Amino acid sequence: MKAKKQENEVSFGFVRVAAVSPRCKVADVAFNCAEIIRTACEAQRKGAQLITFPELCITGYSIRDLVSQDLLLRKAEEALEKIMTASRTINAVLVVGLPMAIDGMLVNVAAVIDHGTILGLVPKSYLPESGEFEEGRWYRPGHDLLCKEVELAGLTVPIGANMLFTSKTLKGATMAIEICEDAWVPIPPGAFHALAGATIIVNPSASNELVGKAAYRRDLVKGHSSTRICAYVYASCGPGESTTDVVFGGHCLIAENNSIMAESELFERNGTTIMADIDVKKIMHDRVISKSFGENTRVVNASAYRTVKMDLPDITSADIMRSINVHPFTSEKPGMQKYIVDTIFDIQVNGLIKRLEYTGIKKVVLGLSGGKDSTLTYLVAIKAFEKMGRPLTDIYAISMPGPGTSDATKALARKLGSATSFEEIPIVGGVAELLENIGHDGSTQDITYENAQARYRTYLLFQKCNQLGALLAGTGDLSEIANGYCTFNGDHISGYNVNCGVPKGLVKYMILCAISYFKNGALKDVLTGIMSHPDSAELTHAGKGTITQVTEDKVGPYELAEFFLYEFVRWGSEPKRILYLATAGFKGKYSEAVVKKWLKSFYIRFFSNQWKRSVAADGPQVGSISLSPRGKWRMPSDAEVAMWLAELE
Repeated sequence: MKAKKQENEVSFGFVRVAAVSPRCKVADVAFNCAEIIRTACEAQRKGAQLITFPELCITGYSIRDLVSQDLLLRKAEEALEKIMTASRTINAVLVVGLPMAIDGMLVNVAAVIDHGTILGLVPKSYLPESGEFEEGRWYRPGHDLLCKEVELAGLTVPIGANMLFTSKTLKGATMAIEICEDAWVPIPPGAFHALAGATIIVNPSASNELVGKAAYRRDLVKGHSSTRICAYVYASCGPGESTTDVVFGGHCLIAENNSIMAESELFERNGTTIMADIDVKKIMHDRVISKSFGENTRVVNASAYRTVKMDLPDITSADIMRSINVHPFTSEKPGMQKYIVDTIFDIQVNGLIKRLEYTGIKKVVLGLSGGKDSTLTYLVAIKAFEKMGRPLTDIYAISMPGPGTSDATKALARKLGSATSFEEIPIVGGVAELLENIGHDGSTQDITYENAQARYRTYLLFQKCNQLGALLAGTGDLSEIANGYCTFNGDHISGYNVNCGVPKGLVKYMILCAISYFKNGALKDVLTGIMSHPDSAELTHAGKGTITQVTEDKVGPYELAEFFLYEFVRWGSEPKRILYLATAGFKGKYSEAVVKKWLKSFYIRFFSNQWKRSVAADGPQVGSISLSPRGKWRMPSDAEVAMWLAELE
């Protein structure tokens, strides 16, 4: 019986899939049937909703000439009926393989079973006829079939390769099947299935093991999930198959859009089951924003497909089995840190070099505060000038301590700036005069007081650029412009902003990596000191030499804000989905109430500050998220946020 959905359970677009390679005895249909039912029940108890078994799993793939035996074929159909009957109490859709005699020919089919009924039969389209495989000796390809329906177990069951099985309740959850060799041909059936609407391709397979074949198979499955923008569930038969000439390892794989979500060990003699939660909403979103995917659907004859509804139950919000990457802009994978850092530096450095070459400008000016953003810009400038073979003295790092600047950051700026031309220009007097000119008392630390400092610094930097014939390199990062935590016509603008595509967490990540990579001991010490201080604009103060203004007190934890940004912009996720994912991903660190508070704040800030992003300076995109008005994000400056906030009430 299908479990009744509780009122407080919410679907967020996840489907739990399983790939099973059960224990097998060649031609022992009763044993294989019992194993299929047993392992299906075990997988369903763990929440599996779609369970895929290997090719010809009811009889065993390696039956060879025994497939012509009437007894074997009859017992295989009887076993299919037993599995169908057992499925009445299994809250999952099953895909099992068996040989069948149809239209006077033998066909290798996958049966789709759902809560006590057989939804359809999908025949194998391409039969391997080389090397150790000779399936054409026994079977005929699916396109030779004349019938579109068969009578089976008292049911009229549709049969054909062009079938889509779609969920009655979960939008976008549509499954299609290709069998083993179908995935290895130049234009696999699964490609057409995906273009016709399938978001999950399952492959009941029988792939023997050879040296290097597992790696090739893994790349094949991963690649199919990428080019089709889909999930791919692959289940191959195991070591219980005949070993007369070849050996099977039971390799099972689950991939989603170029990522391996789960993979089995090889040669598990007691069988193996792997599971993963597939994010259907992300698959659908990627297809929508990929214009070429939509254009490619024209090659598919959609009218040739038949759609069958299936009871694919929803995953509840309390039941997720999926790693949530709460730091999507960085990577914890071994060996990836240096690659990410080196690639971003290369993008920033070459972007800056191109701008300097095009304009003919020989020098760079930047504001060096002793904070993290300006430090990254400074490192980029140094790398750029080293690559161009130009003297570092043509980099002018300007420190402009103001009323709120702490002694520690002033000292760090001086030490860091010593590698290039460096100048310290105090702005206390200039800011006081500016405030006096507009009738401000000069002591009330309001927004006018803060912005006066930011704008005065930018004014000085541009004047310095005029004086030196230099380009102003910007320092503002992606997180600041997303939250609008920047001063319009202040740190918001520059000649070229190398940090515009780098969120705050990634800025920190790059500096931390730089600390471990750089050999210069003095520079490493300075960078370590910079990383020890909280993020602060230092535009307010309580007393001399202290930091009282912490950025995260206003915009919330940057790691939360960046997770919100990534889900909102990259995936178009709804507020409740973002709230759920963040609460689950940061479990034990932030409560749901805290996440909701800062998510509301993020929406308000993001919507109300688009006007700043609409006139942002040029700068390079380094990842999948860009808020450039000339590139990936074009939003009206006066869009209403009410609908998004209402979802969080």
